[in-house]
Amino acid sequence: MEKDRFSSSRPVKEKAILVGTYSQKTRLAHGVPDVEDSLEELEQLAITARAEVVELVAARLDRINPRTYINSGKIEELLALKDAHCAHIIIFDDSLSPSQNKNLEAELGVRVIDRRALILDIFAQRAQTAEGKLQVELAQLIYTMPRLTRMWTHLERQGGGIGLKGPGETQLEIDKRLIRTRIGRLKDELKKVQNSRKIQREKRHRVPVPQAILVGYTNSGKSTLFNQLTGAGVLAADKLFATLDPTTRKINLPGHFEVLVTDSVGFIRKLPTELIEAFKATLEEVQNADLLLHVIDASDPLWESQKRATEAVLADLDCANKATLEIYNKIDRLPQNEFGIAQSPRRVFVSALQNMNLDRLKDRMAEVLGHGREKVRLVFPQGRGDLLAIAYREGNIIEQSYESDRMELTVELPKKRIEQWKREGFVIMDGVT
Repeated sequence: MEKDRFSSSRPVKEKAILVGTYSQKTRLAHGVPDVEDSLEELEQLAITARAEVVELVAARLDRINPRTYINSGKIEELLALKDAHCAHIIIFDDSLSPSQNKNLEAELGVRVIDRRALILDIFAQRAQTAEGKLQVELAQLIYTMPRLTRMWTHLERQGGGIGLKGPGETQLEIDKRLIRTRIGRLKDELKKVQNSRKIQREKRHRVPVPQAILVGYTNSGKSTLFNQLTGAGVLAADKLFATLDPTTRKINLPGHFEVLVTDSVGFIRKLPTELIEAFKATLEEVQNADLLLHVIDASDPLWESQKRATEAVLADLDCANKATLEIYNKIDRLPQNEFGIAQSPRRVFVSALQNMNLDRLKDRMAEVLGHGREKVRLVFPQGRGDLLAIAYREGNIIEQSYESDRMELTVELPKKRIEQWKREGFVIMDGVT
């Protein structure tokens, strides 16, 4: 089975040659990372997958070879490098078609994978929760399905005719049927997860605490920032895709109201479409957020292209117009804190590691989320301490008085809570100035 290609039986450190391509058009395109930069990121991915990178190869490619993707001269160069380094694997930075993958392996005599397969492999290593493992397995099977034929070429039948159907075709059909069945089951299980999340969201809407979600390029420092804001113990490491499974915690912001903060999976250029599809249940949390906290590594020379890559994924999720704060992180790594980035009300400059300007970030979060709050006059029956506790927890109490049978408050509250209490008859005056 194809999945065996990524099994734990492989060497602990596989020697890898990385191949990136460019054309004169992409070289001249503004804002497109150079092939060297893209290869450097691919190297980080390969190291994350426990490979030993022995060579980086940049290949000019003005026209894609439909059979082998690259031209014959570059294949000869790769053959020589493979023999010189005794390489186990060659990894392409671009997506290869199943036939190109098969033909390259035949020409090079070594295992060949593309960037998509590498990222899927990392996700398979990193997934911890049952849901994350389901999502990754689904993505791997969707990727594997069209690539099955190259695994059974040694069993192809030698001739045609009645009664001469070979075992290769039979085994291939069996494998495809098994994979289709497994894909169907995984989709059913993920549908249950999706429905469960929907129920959880509906419960949260009944208890209207606003939600902010950390998004951004992988290794931008989201998990470190999440830990600093919430006191959580989420793994934060200087490597790609350190955490995959989302974590949510509640924090208090200035103005006496609470907000749920969620740490999400990091994005990356050329994110496999299989992963976006498989992680829809998780990414729905982004779609339902009240505020996006877009974390950007200000110390990375490629921060602009990384920012655009994240924005492209958010656009695919129909989240481009959501309320967003851009958080430029790792300013402690910049010389004399010189950002070189224009100030803006939607931008906050922080160092999560050094706990710099996080109070400013909380103030901005409160200001943005505060637009969803209003002042109202409330009346509660005496003895409803539960309602009073919610008002204190979620709102900013401006005035409070007691009568023999009731409590009256002037309070600033989230609009969702106000709408709920209007329906229950506790709001006696809204739009209080």
